[in-house]
Amino acid sequence: MNIALIGMMGSGKSTVAKLIVNKLEGFSFVDTDEEIVKSQKISINEIFEKYGEKTFRTIESEQLKNVLKNDNQVIATGGGIVISEDNLNLLLNKSVLIYLKAEPEELYKRVKNNKERPLLNDCNIKEKIINLLEQREGKYNKAHFTIDTTHKTPDIIVKEIIEKIYGKN
Repeated sequence: MNIALIGMMGSGKSTVAKLIVNKLEGFSFVDTDEEIVKSQKISINEIFEKYGEKTFRTIESEQLKNVLKNDNQVIATGGGIVISEDNLNLLLNKSVLIYLKAEPEELYKRVKNNKERPLLNDCNIKEKIINLLEQREGKYNKAHFTIDTTHKTPDIIVKEIIEKIYGKN
């Protein structure tokens, strides 16, 4: 079994995934964005700049298929991985899928100074977050469980996830 985290950039996927791995024996941490960088040997920003979002999404789908060949992983995904219905279905079928939800204002506070987010470069960040959330929320809501991360510490979020999956803390 895998546990996969989806949600907007800044929702806490990578931070929470690492903490879950520390709590659950026998699980390893995988970040799909890190897998993309390793396989392509360039940053995600560079992929977007040189090849565009469409190419990035193709690479992202390939990496997800590779990651999901394994079990006992806690997977932090990129915020837009659910754009592809195939990716969403793979995640639903091969993992317990958790949507880490956060209010747009909270997401803005968490990502406003991060220059490693290609979709937030050269735009009104708050407006872009709201637009992306509107486009993706229907797909995020298909997850097995939703955890609201707004104003919560990562430790509280991890506790809620483990309770949802295993019925214990």
